[in-house]
Amino acid sequence: MASFLLVAITLLHLVDAGPPMLEEHSESNGSSLVQTMNCGEACKVRCSKSWKPKMCKRACGTCCARCNCVPPGTSVYTRGMCPCYATMTTHGGRLKCP
Repeated sequence: MASFLLVAITLLHLVDAGPPMLEEHSESNGSSLVQTMNCGEACKVRCSKSWKPKMCKRACGTCCARCNCVPPGTSVYTRGMCPCYATMTTHGGRLKCP
């Protein structure tokens, strides 16, 4: 029963998050398109319920720039959707990304 509740809550957060925020950038010759995250918007959503929003957005922005991924929504349970983001640590060994 507890696992069902956890799955239901996770799905609720995913539905609430909406689609990923991607931007397309073309190279100078226009031959290929590379999709990159709109880190500002993605981190704004990710940090919207943080008790320290400025610090959260700064850390999230760094993580997004390195990983080109931000988990949807505000829940810690969605971290696994961006493995790079979920495993990045500080020099002290603590998780870096909010």
